[in-house]
Amino acid sequence: MKRAPSNYEQTRLDGHATPRSQSPVYLLVVIIIAIFAAETFVMFLLSVFPPFSTTAEMLVDSFILVVLVFPLLYFFLFNPLVLHITERKKAQERNESQLKRLAALRVIDMTINASHDLHVTLDVILNEVLSQLKVPAADILLYDRHLQVLEFAAGKGFLTKALQYTSLGIGESHAGRAALERRIVHVQDLGEGGGEFRRSDLLKEEGFVSYYAVPLIAKGEVKGILEIFDRAALNPDRGWLDFLDALAGQAAIAIDNNAMFENLQRSNTDLVLAYDATIEGWSRALDLRDKETEGHSRRVTEMSLRLARAMGVSREDQSHIRRGALLHDIGKMGIPDNILNKPGKLTDAEWEIMRRHPEYAYELLSPVEFLRQALDIPYCHHERWDGKGYPRGLKGDQIPLSARIFTVADIFDALCSDRPYRPAWPGKKALEHISSLSGTDLDPAVVEIFLRMENEGAIRSAKK
Repeated sequence: MKRAPSNYEQTRLDGHATPRSQSPVYLLVVIIIAIFAAETFVMFLLSVFPPFSTTAEMLVDSFILVVLVFPLLYFFLFNPLVLHITERKKAQERNESQLKRLAALRVIDMTINASHDLHVTLDVILNEVLSQLKVPAADILLYDRHLQVLEFAAGKGFLTKALQYTSLGIGESHAGRAALERRIVHVQDLGEGGGEFRRSDLLKEEGFVSYYAVPLIAKGEVKGILEIFDRAALNPDRGWLDFLDALAGQAAIAIDNNAMFENLQRSNTDLVLAYDATIEGWSRALDLRDKETEGHSRRVTEMSLRLARAMGVSREDQSHIRRGALLHDIGKMGIPDNILNKPGKLTDAEWEIMRRHPEYAYELLSPVEFLRQALDIPYCHHERWDGKGYPRGLKGDQIPLSARIFTVADIFDALCSDRPYRPAWPGKKALEHISSLSGTDLDPAVVEIFLRMENEGAIRSAKK
């Protein structure tokens, strides 16, 4: 049994059907019948009025030439040429439309690859929707899988803010139904919806008539809904619908890529926070083991960061300085307690063991890739500007800048703190000692900035 055509198919059939009264074949038949009828009538007149036979025959011949021959020439020669030109023009217009749509998809694809800002990408997509589909307004609703609602994300072409506060449950209204059933929902006349689309009182001012809700699906999951509005009846062709489907696919990819990027960023942030929390835990463990330096790691880290900022160190390098400063004495984990906590001066043999703690730090931290760039401070903070430090005897600019910065802060805090073998020095005396070490133990440029910051109160506040 042959099925009845759908409303969409019937509309297309009706829209392309040619009225029978305008058919070329129909007109030709009418002309021929009229000619024979006219000739029969003239021949009847000739039989009734013989004196006019010659004149009448000439009239008949002229009538046949004008009424029969000329239409036949038009029908068989000129009319096909006109139809051919018309079809070529229509084909050219179709090709130009397809090229514009391909260019639009290319623009969207480039935007997806170039930007991680979802709002920028959605704005480009909506611009192409309005431009290529010739509709006055469109918006995109994003699906929140935690709340299971569709929420307004971006819109173009609206006269009011009627839809900017949209929040629909799955299955609610036309958009919710499109998400639930994973299919395009088309409403030819919103006025006949019985209030199903009534989201806002302001919506009546928009004057929308036709509506499309297209589910945005990527990797089998609904990411949102593309809504299209028109203030007149929409009767799209297959090319229009295919391009709408392509735009929906691009929008779904953009939303999915953005979600993956945000998840990756969040995971990376969580991982860095976990690393930093572990490092801070190690630092506190060291302070607890070495009770006379309790709080030393925190204070010297803050001073080093302030000094690094004053010297123009990049934020990325500051993060490595922070980790290196917190772990600067991690190598002391390998030093026996009787040496580490000895109340008196160390013997030469004990100093030999103590001086190995930078090497222990290197051996402990170098296998950890995350901490490779933070190794400069634990490994090099006992090097001297004049090359007489340890463990490698580096000199001048051979010593990493981060270690040179840290060493100034480390010595100052150590001088201002109580130790088993001496009480804390007054601030003025400690500063004078720092100044005296410039050019021998310490980098003169770093000492100069450190003293200036101390005079401004920036160093003293870091020690609190």
